[in-house]
Amino acid sequence: QVQLVESGGGLVQPGGSLRLSCAASGSLFRIIATAWYRQAPGKERELVARITSGGSTDYLDSVKGRFTISADNSLNTLYLEMNNLKPEDSAVYYCNLRGYSDVANWDDYWGQGTQVTVSS
Repeated sequence: QVQLVESGGGLVQPGGSLRLSCAASGSLFRIIATAWYRQAPGKERELVARITSGGSTDYLDSVKGRFTISADNSLNTLYLEMNNLKPEDSAVYYCNLRGYSDVANWDDYWGQGTQVTVSS
């Protein structure tokens, strides 16, 4: 019903920047929020940044001031601008969409993930 495809990951040196994109296809009755999560080896998946359908944003404390989440609704694309990257930002980054498929039922949809590696 909904497909999410991430792109933009890669290898970058500490202090560098990357821009992740997530292209969405399909349709939902109503979107609640879209978000970026990440998961490093041996760690649980964590919320990095989220933007609601009303435009409100929130961020993981460790990325505040460095990462910016945005959405281009005309392109059905979610972005994550990451600046001043640190080795601890290395992880697989996942795009997430939470929405209602009908008036009563909501679900989480996930992309396949894109690897971000910060290393010199």
